[in-house]
Amino acid sequence: MKQAIMNKVTESGIITINLEEYLPKEEMEIFDIKEFLFMSLVLKEKDFRTSLQQTDWQQYENKNIAVTCSADAIIPLWAYMLVASYLQPFANEIVFGNKDELEKALVLKSIATINANDFSDKRVVIKGCGNAEIHESAYLEITKKLRPVVKSIMYGEPCSTVPIYKKK
Repeated sequence: MKQAIMNKVTESGIITINLEEYLPKEEMEIFDIKEFLFMSLVLKEKDFRTSLQQTDWQQYENKNIAVTCSADAIIPLWAYMLVASYLQPFANEIVFGNKDELEKALVLKSIATINANDFSDKRVVIKGCGNAEIHESAYLEITKKLRPVVKSIMYGEPCSTVPIYKKK
């Protein structure tokens, strides 16, 4: 008599969270203040303001924007504020930094929307291997978010996990 093959992982009730699902799907772009500087080095307030006023800000519609200055120039803080005031009506998200920092901020924002109570008293595996690189901060944040409510947190794959936390 043949015995049915059972998938113990499926029957265990373990919930797998793949952090790749929290990566941004919208377009990401860099806004480099360097392009608005005199000789790519000096911020002249009047010229800077004029250049920003003449910029087609609709090109940033529904995009996530990282604001930076790739030149070795001293940029007054108000300049970043001015750029943000122009970008804000169009962009989805605006972050200071490079594309990696933008992606990190977007992933953390996405994790923040998780309703931890959906995982109350559940056994959770945070998927470890995947096709995309996930910043370490995402693993830290998902652990902080879920630890107060879950039965256990593991890292890896349901068939081979590293224990992280177990409620006593």
